[in-house]
Amino acid sequence: MEVITIEKKTYEAMMERFRILTAKVDALCRECDEKRMGRWLDNQDVCQILNISLRTLQTYRSNRMLPYTQIGYKMFYKPEDVGKLLEQSSAL
Repeated sequence: MEVITIEKKTYEAMMERFRILTAKVDALCRECDEKRMGRWLDNQDVCQILNISLRTLQTYRSNRMLPYTQIGYKMFYKPEDVGKLLEQSSAL
């Protein structure tokens, strides 16, 4: 086993840089998580935005008119996809 010794001052400087790096990584992870799921809409949100029933929303999913992601038993929708569907329905 090889033992390496360093000065206390050097060790403290390394640990401080490590703490800064850890804080930056944590901030990036939080930002990524917010982008990933923070802006997604659930069934209730989409029904309110489109002024439709849950059954109509199910029809949109079944007919592939509205892309979604399912996590467990819950459906999530990207706001951009809901906006596109809203634009298409208003164009008709």
